[in-house]
Amino acid sequence: MELRFFEIYRRSEYVFLLLEGAAFSIVLTLAAAFIGFAFALVLSGVRFAQVRYLETVATCYVEFIRNTPLIVQLFFVAFGLPMLLGYQWPFWAHALLALTLNFSAYFSEILRAGYGTVSDGQREAAAALGLSNMLIFFKIILPQAIAKMYPSLASQFIFLFLTTGVISEIGVNDLTQAGKFIDSRTFRTFEVFFTLTLLYISISLCFKLLLAGFQRYFFAWQVAR
Repeated sequence: MELRFFEIYRRSEYVFLLLEGAAFSIVLTLAAAFIGFAFALVLSGVRFAQVRYLETVATCYVEFIRNTPLIVQLFFVAFGLPMLLGYQWPFWAHALLALTLNFSAYFSEILRAGYGTVSDGQREAAAALGLSNMLIFFKIILPQAIAKMYPSLASQFIFLFLTTGVISEIGVNDLTQAGKFIDSRTFRTFEVFFTLTLLYISISLCFKLLLAGFQRYFFAWQVAR
């Protein structure tokens, strides 16, 4: 078999498509992770505080997301919700919503596990000092939970980035979609998807290094222990 990678690289159009697709995948993942993490704080907080009724709703939501494939969630958000609610967004917005919902459920469960690692003694000492439950949660429990569960959060973030290729199934111009387009023009399937593999690996390693740097900077007190 003759490998002809030059058919991809010799045309600036194809190189630009790959770079544009990679940039879009990165931005979409970061946006979904940021919004999803904020939502995860609410979900995990409600479940940790055992808020009546809301805890049941949050639990059902998390279990539904964690026990259905991302591509099913994507199709439901992109095609099911518009039919049910009578609206239409650009496909990239549907992809962002689906990824956000997925991120929030997994991040929520990781955070909830982290809350359990904080000893009851610390909570009782804080309460004895007159701190409110809200302050105890945000000043004592949450920082320690994030620090202890940071490796799991980072791993989940990278894993979900690698699954973003499914959004190409609804026509979003991400990195995988760019590869599919190039493949349809060059018919060099192995070369195209080998290139995509290298790009995904490179981006994932960059994310890993960046997240490790964040951990050393923001949670040095936890890393040193």
